[in-house]
Amino acid sequence: MVSKYRAVRTNGYASKREAAYATTLRALEKAGEIAQLQEQVSFELVPRDELGRAVRYLADFRYWDNRSAKWVICDVKGYRTDVYKLKRRLMWKVHGIIVEEV
Repeated sequence: MVSKYRAVRTNGYASKREAAYATTLRALEKAGEIAQLQEQVSFELVPRDELGRAVRYLADFRYWDNRSAKWVICDVKGYRTDVYKLKRRLMWKVHGIIVEEV
């Protein structure tokens, strides 16, 4: 199935690029350069309230970088939507996390 941005789902991932990056990250984890690789990690940006449901950001990947000794949150992007840009900024403001783009 092709998305509106022409991304083709591949091996359960939203795009060929995301599938390829997942393969790279698994190889880095096997080599010991990263650890605790997680996929599709959800972060709450705005809690549920009387105006509606919670607003969440779903990161493509999260892992521990053994070299820098810090968590890395990354998103594989082909096209940066306005909603993504807003949620990326909220990740910084709410959680102090800079989302790395691949």
